[in-house]
Amino acid sequence: MDDENDIVPHSYSLEQNYPNPFNPTTSFSYTLHEANNVTISIFDLTGRKIETIVDDYQQAGTYLMQWDASEYSSGIYLYRLSTNDFTTTKKMLFMK
Repeated sequence: MDDENDIVPHSYSLEQNYPNPFNPTTSFSYTLHEANNVTISIFDLTGRKIETIVDDYQQAGTYLMQWDASEYSSGIYLYRLSTNDFTTTKKMLFMK
């Protein structure tokens, strides 16, 4: 019996970070339904990229990331997951 369909996700997704608001670290997960080039970047509200935390080719599956914002000021930040054929962005709140 082949259980591959139960293991490989059927779509891309980016989950909301937890906790939110956070101080100073937060976590979020994302899924890839196929192997792809993956970039996860953090932006401030002006749209300026402040950090890239993933820039790699990854296999299909679910991944958990953690971000430490201790060197940044309190505020709203955006995190974006980009692949060759999918992009999504979520908002998070850092409160010192």
